[in-house]
Amino acid sequence: MRRLLSVTAVSGALLLLGTGCSSGKSAENATAAPVPAVSGPAASGPAAGASAGAALPGEADAALSGNSEAICQQAAKTGGDAAKNFAQDLTLLIEAESSQDKDSVIKAKQKTARDVENYSFALKDMSKLAADPKLKAALADMGSQVTALKGDVRKVDSEQLTKLQKTLDKACGNG
Repeated sequence: MRRLLSVTAVSGALLLLGTGCSSGKSAENATAAPVPAVSGPAASGPAAGASAGAALPGEADAALSGNSEAICQQAAKTGGDAAKNFAQDLTLLIEAESSQDKDSVIKAKQKTARDVENYSFALKDMSKLAADPKLKAALADMGSQVTALKGDVRKVDSEQLTKLQKTLDKACGNG
């Protein structure tokens, strides 16, 4: 029962992470921003942020570079996607550990680590593209905080996420 409550609390906090910084635009507009270029360690695997019809990496960088509104929209979409992934990862970890199947636990931990790494990389990448110093700092700080999780979504602190989201909202002109 405690695990279920933990999953519920963390899932709720993670979903809050993806709801801010949308500049008051509809969800359609928030998802229309190009996907930031993903290279390096986050580029491996299907969770690297690529989607059907997405802009080429160089085009995505050009579309986001210096465009605070587009970066805020992309950060909101990326945060929402990460929140869903983290909630699923937490459930996957709990189920794998409950089954006592060592192979399942290893695979669940690898997936979680990859998802955390991808989200951190995306935040840091968007930070590099931001021209606004507050937005740049907010995204870089969020990327560092996510990196500090070291792949373990159970380390997510809902108060910390709320504070980071408020910082990002303020940087995006929403708070």
